[in-house]
Amino acid sequence: MQNLTGLLPILLMFVLFYFLLIRPNQKRQKAVQQMQTNLTKGDKIVTIGGLHGTVDAIDERQIVIKCGDGSRLTYDRSAIREVVESAAAPSAE
Repeated sequence: MQNLTGLLPILLMFVLFYFLLIRPNQKRQKAVQQMQTNLTKGDKIVTIGGLHGTVDAIDERQIVIKCGDGSRLTYDRSAIREVVESAAAPSAE
């Protein structure tokens, strides 16, 4: 019984650590991966470097982003931080 009381605080700390740090991080990573998988041509995006642009072409590993000045830049899919406006969503005009 004494071994159990010595082990209980460590076990409790592990459970707290899991629910406060590990699990939310896994959910966040899964959501980012899902967003990167669902990219479509015409989506307005922001890269992890802060570049704003529109998806012009997509393949399995890379995307081509069209910038405001008309230039096209090639990035890895993993460099996309967020979709600002989806091409599938109707615009609010």
